[in-house]
Amino acid sequence: MENELKVLGTEHIGKITFTGIEGGFGKDKKAMTINDIAVIHSTTVKRLNELINRNRKRFKNGIDIIDLLSNKNFEVVLNDLGFNQNQINRSNHIYLLSERGYAKLLKIMDDDKAWEIYDELVDNYFNMRVAIKENKPAIVNQERLKIMKDNSATRKANMLYKIAMATESNSSKENLLAKAAEVLTGEMTIPVMGKKTYTATDIAKECGISAQKVGKIANRLGLKADQPGQNKYGRWANSKSRYSDKEVPQWLYFEDGRKAVKKELEK
Repeated sequence: MENELKVLGTEHIGKITFTGIEGGFGKDKKAMTINDIAVIHSTTVKRLNELINRNRKRFKNGIDIIDLLSNKNFEVVLNDLGFNQNQINRSNHIYLLSERGYAKLLKIMDDDKAWEIYDELVDNYFNMRVAIKENKPAIVNQERLKIMKDNSATRKANMLYKIAMATESNSSKENLLAKAAEVLTGEMTIPVMGKKTYTATDIAKECGISAQKVGKIANRLGLKADQPGQNKYGRWANSKSRYSDKEVPQWLYFEDGRKAVKKELEK
């Protein structure tokens, strides 16, 4: 059965250790429990469950997420995963996430380091392992070449972005950003310049709260665009990670976004 769950045992990806699972979201599709995700990201199951439940409408059942407590047939799998009956009885939810579900969770975690961990898991667990298991070296090589090509394009685009940000001329900045977009998407898009933006830290200082709380309010209100790009409240931009030399996505707020956060605080 395509949706039957199978526990693969302990997986090791670099320094990351977790329980490998197949099925639930389709034959040979990889999945991860919320408990393992909590350990990997050095957080708590309670916090991740709160994030999911607060944004539950964004997670599609059977595609992004499965509540293992919703089906008695999954109790056997829960036992294989190390859950005892007392833990099962005390839990309201025990979530299983697909790759897509995990990516959605990262968007609302507001954690720079999370994206670096996600790269590791996608390259070496969600996508690569099936090809290796089925002894298909050609598929593995193609996937590696694709990853290398994508990484090269990302590095080139990041370089253009950094040069653009250091350029005082708006017209030159627009051309460099358009070229960066062409490298990543194949299409040259001239960005709209001159719209004032605010970081979460800017708004936090203005309101006397933490930047993390600003991010939580924005997530609760659904201010951030689901895909790379922008909406009336702000836009995604690359920013230097505090944990490495990599560029990571950062949400910048337009005036409408700033006002929405402040209005929510006034309530």
